[in-house]
Amino acid sequence: MQTKKQIKPESYKVTGDWGRQSSLLIEQYPELTDDDLEFEEGKEDELIQRMEFRLNIRHDEVVNIIRKGQLQTIGYT
Repeated sequence: MQTKKQIKPESYKVTGDWGRQSSLLIEQYPELTDDDLEFEEGKEDELIQRMEFRLNIRHDEVVNIIRKGQLQTIGYT
């Protein structure tokens, strides 16, 4: 019997001004709450899991959203 190979979700580390990034995320995704976006250094996986649940999207989609937010805070988009 064959089974699907489990693909480990991409590891991610939050950088930059998370306060600014989380404000932008709440503007773009009003269904997110301050509690959803609460962040402690080294606990990125917990943050991503909360966002996955609230937005009903996959891990890689959440990582892409966060990356885009990081670029916005430094003026690249």
